[in-house]
Amino acid sequence: MSDVIRSEFGAVSGAVPLRGRAPWRDGLLAAATWGAAAAVTWFLPDVITWGATGLFALVVAIGAAIFLVLSFAVPRLGEGARTLVHYGPWFIAIGVWFTVWELLTAKLGWLPKPFFSPPQGLLHVYVTDWERLLVCVAYTARLWGLGFFSGIVVGFAAGVALGWSRRFAYWGMPILKLIGPVPASAWIPCTFFIFPSTFHASIFLVALASGIPVAILTAAGVEQVNRSYYDVARTLGASNRYLIFKVAIPASLPNVFVGLFMGLYYSFAVLVVAEMLGAKFGLGWYLQFNTAYSAYANVYAALIVMALICAGLVRLQFILRDRLLGWQKGIL
Repeated sequence: MSDVIRSEFGAVSGAVPLRGRAPWRDGLLAAATWGAAAAVTWFLPDVITWGATGLFALVVAIGAAIFLVLSFAVPRLGEGARTLVHYGPWFIAIGVWFTVWELLTAKLGWLPKPFFSPPQGLLHVYVTDWERLLVCVAYTARLWGLGFFSGIVVGFAAGVALGWSRRFAYWGMPILKLIGPVPASAWIPCTFFIFPSTFHASIFLVALASGIPVAILTAAGVEQVNRSYYDVARTLGASNRYLIFKVAIPASLPNVFVGLFMGLYYSFAVLVVAEMLGAKFGLGWYLQFNTAYSAYANVYAALIVMALICAGLVRLQFILRDRLLGWQKGIL
């Protein structure tokens, strides 16, 4: 029944049906809005000179041309273009956003420099400062990777122990509830004393932010496993090791993934704080460095990079979850 409802819902919300060989309407509208943004950028003078104005107009004009071509190609692609059709309204909205953003900042100056930057200001940052941004992304990826994966490994192991063992939960759960709500930044004085370097302290802060939600949600998932599963397995001669690895952990995976999603967001939130601890490079360091010099275009450019990386990692987690929990379709 749930599959039928899901398929019907997908048929309604998934998207706009492709009708015959008529041009793709959203593609035409997207081409118009992107073309308007290119025209506004190119023909209206800037209140203050910004770099890469011509380049941004060219990029947006190329985007408008691509949408114009797609508006006639999509009806011939059939089901292969369904994803493109689904995001059609978003393409229109982005073109409108570019036009309004350009008018309010570079053309009319209602959102003044340096607090606000037009789109060509961000493009100028990517063109002129891409080497340093890449170095910062690499440093951030190293710090985040070490902190996040060590945090979720420890958090998962602790969560299984908390959910499985009453004795472990008796001592461990109060401590977890005590330190869980404390912001990661509050641990900075202790980390300076405990860890031999600021880099290790930063890893600890990221691991703490990502590990606690994984531990709490994993423990809750193990506790919520239907006891009849254990009874049936014990009747068939299953050992405690088998019950943990073959029953408790697989059944708690939906909760584990909720914890992973939360841990991912928390780890990115604490990343800027972690890179305050004497880091020489990193996106958090880049944000602080440019904020100090009021280079807000660089700040916005780095925030966009950070948001795209986080969104990509969330997407990867969804793919991993769908692969691992595919057996639950039609059951839950």
